[in-house]
Amino acid sequence: MPREAEHYGFTTSASRRVWVRGPWEAIVPSNDIDEVIDQLCPAIMKLPGAMDRDYGQEYCGALYTLGDGVYHASFPSPLGPRRPVGPSKRKTCYAPMSIRDERGRASVIADYHSHPWFPSPMSEEDRRANTQRYFIRIQFDARCIIHKLVPYANEPRPGELYVRVDKQWRLVGHILPDDKATGRITTVTE
Repeated sequence: MPREAEHYGFTTSASRRVWVRGPWEAIVPSNDIDEVIDQLCPAIMKLPGAMDRDYGQEYCGALYTLGDGVYHASFPSPLGPRRPVGPSKRKTCYAPMSIRDERGRASVIADYHSHPWFPSPMSEEDRRANTQRYFIRIQFDARCIIHKLVPYANEPRPGELYVRVDKQWRLVGHILPDDKATGRITTVTE
């Protein structure tokens, strides 16, 4: 199980900026980032509170490369704002701002986070332009329904929201340029 100070922490005591260590040994690296993504949810769901619904714990981490075409997952971190104990449909952890991998300089491609209940589509806050740090955002719920957002945050084209079905990404919505600030989805119909 990941441990604070060894595998994740705040960059300073007064900061909300989280660092995480990589690579996480529970996830097999791959030249295909989707193979790494497919391993995340089963590994996270083994962690304390990951499936405890309203009383559960959200975990955040990152997907990265060292520039060699191989993708890795960082350790997950539960660090986030302190919330009172009790039921809440609002769980939060801070997406990591940096990866510490002693093998080299990490280039972060995506952040990932879990939700401890089902069903749980990607939240409006998770879709808003001002919360995007990386090229991709991955979110999954307690039944391992995986969502991927390609926000195109600083581009004039629409963001794209996908769901993982049978090891394929199915486009389910766009976030039009005028809606990026709010994260409003325009549903895609087949």
